[in-house]
Order: sequence, then C-alpha cells, then structure tokens
Amino acid sequence: MADKAARIVVDIVYAEPYGAIVKTLSLRQGARVQDALREAAEDAQLMRIDLAGSTLGIHGRVVSHDQVLCDGDRIEIYRPLVEDPKSARRKRARSAGRAPRTDM
Repeated sequence: MADKAARIVVDIVYAEPYGAIVKTLSLRQGARVQDALREAAEDAQLMRIDLAGSTLGIHGRVVSHDQVLCDGDRIEIYRPLVEDPKSARRKRARSAGRAPRTDM
C-alpha cells in the first residue's frame, strides 16, 4: 500500500486536427514533465511527435520540462501554429473588404 501512495497518475494529451491522443501514466511521486515525456516517447502513437522540442502546458499554462508533476495533472503538447493569428485575421479582413457580402 505504501508503494501506491508514492505514485501519481498524469495524462499526456496531444490534439490533432481530427482527434486527440491521450496517454495515462503512473509515475513516482516527485516526477517531472521530462520523466513523463521519456516514458511517453515509448508509445507508438507519440513516437512521431517532437516531444523534446514542443511547447508544453499543464491545464492550459505553459510549463518547462523541469516542472514537478502533481497527481491528476494533464500535460498538453502544443502543435506549432500554421500561421500567426494576427496575420490570418488581417488576411480575412482584407478579403472580406474586397468581396461583397451575399448573406445580407
């Protein structure tokens, strides 16, 4: 029973355009994000993802690889942006200004 108390359970999540990969891990108490990534790297679904170079977060907050994990944490692996959001918004605004709206 003492061994079970020394473990924590965390999820690693990677969102893809048409679904998500969720991996649940049981780690030792005091484990860090890098420990979870090392264990997750052995999973076939996560092997193709650059775990070391990706931006990571826990419950929506960006964290470093040295972050100590707590029981129930959800490590999120963020994909790189395809386009800067400001640039995309400007493009949409420019193209909306040129074409007449048909929904009025």
